[in-house]
Amino acid sequence: MYAIVEVGGRQWKVESGTHLDINRVSFEVGARHTLEHVLFARQEEQVHIGHPYVPNAQVVCEVLEHRLGPKVVSYHYRRRENWRKTVGHRQPLTRLVVKEIKIGSMAPRQ
Repeated sequence: MYAIVEVGGRQWKVESGTHLDINRVSFEVGARHTLEHVLFARQEEQVHIGHPYVPNAQVVCEVLEHRLGPKVVSYHYRRRENWRKTVGHRQPLTRLVVKEIKIGSMAPRQ
């Protein structure tokens, strides 16, 4: 069983046990977080397609840790003006692990 969910403007293919690094959410470490924007779900031979989301479908995750993403360095330069600037950025992230995928009672689409 797997699902495609939308989190933070990105789409992720998830199965049970999958780790996700999403933009920081304000949940405590160890708390449960439910993702309800399920775009697609497959359960053995049954396929559930959302318009745009699958009704009554949820992906239950657990918050593992809050961390920082990789450092991105941006360098700005203006020629002939003796002007340059270096800027670094590390995106705050939350690591989730998928515990289970719940699909409500709905007739599958073929």
